Amino acid sequence: MSDSVTVVEHPLVQHKLTLMREKGTSTAVFRQLLREITQLLAYEITREMPMTKKPIETPLEEMDAPTLAGKKLALVSILRAGNGMLDGVLELIPLARVGFVGLYRDEETLEPVQYYFKVPESLEDRLVIAVDPMLATGNSSAAAVDLLKQAGATNIRFLCLLASPEGIARMQDAHPDVPIVTAAIDRGLNSKGYIMPGLGDAGDRMFGTK
Repeated sequence: MSDSVTVVEHPLVQHKLTLMREKGTSTAVFRQLLREITQLLAYEITREMPMTKKPIETPLEEMDAPTLAGKKLALVSILRAGNGMLDGVLELIPLARVGFVGLYRDEETLEPVQYYFKVPESLEDRLVIAVDPMLATGNSSAAAVDLLKQAGATNIRFLCLLASPEGIARMQDAHPDVPIVTAAIDRGLNSKGYIMPGLGDAGDRMFGTK
């Protein structure tokens, strides 16, 4: 697609994604797989986090050792499905600050409707990672990034499990400065705005409300 989109083709990511796609996969297994894949994807999306050095003492000698620089990153879940990705990132970066953007898709217009917004302070000084399993139409994702920028965020990355070409195009048009990391780019959208072949409604499968 472009330099701003990274598809993580690691064998473990692709294998686990196949298990998630299967319609017979249970809710419990689906949640577990989503957490595991998210953690693997998180390694990629945090690859270029700023670093500095600090003096430490090992059992043998003193040294200047690499450590993360700046304020702790902000992890922002796009509700509700984004919550299924939080644990995977937090296991890797337990000190991350967490925020929430509440958006739902109007089934008639496919446009996002906001109902909640709560994020950490000082977003302008933090790396902000927005998470949502599906980048489908891209409307909700673009709207969420709009809100994050309005709150001061300037360094934003978007992490998803699946993306459609339409969703990527929408995000790149609205926010060309926001890199996207995903496990796969699927064929496209159906008439209801679902990713095909996809895996169904991630929120329903995650929370057992299908």
